[in-house]
Amino acid sequence: QAQLVESGGGLVQPGGSLKLSCAASPSIFNTYTMGWYRQAPGKQRELVAVSASTGSTNYADSVKGRFTISRDNAKNTVYLQMDSLNPEDTAVYYCYARKINPFYQYWGQGTQVTVSL
Repeated sequence: QAQLVESGGGLVQPGGSLKLSCAASPSIFNTYTMGWYRQAPGKQRELVAVSASTGSTNYADSVKGRFTISRDNAKNTVYLQMDSLNPEDTAVYYCYARKINPFYQYWGQGTQVTVSL
């Protein structure tokens, strides 16, 4: 049984927008830090955005001002709104949930985002 279910992604032109969703079980959503990584071909996985259960957020410098991570408590879902997309944003995006003490970590199945003409 998948703990995190991603949706969204696809093909978009440069300058366009996409919104990713990651649905979690309530026990994970309410207590885990959640966020998004991405991995482009031939590159290491990169942390994109983080949302703590307290509501604080953090972003990679490469996406600040263009991406927004948010939580919908009623739907137990974390979103990644991506605006002003450029070809360098092309990657597989993975949702994750992490708790430190004790350590638990879950990953979504990944969703492809392609920015191209």
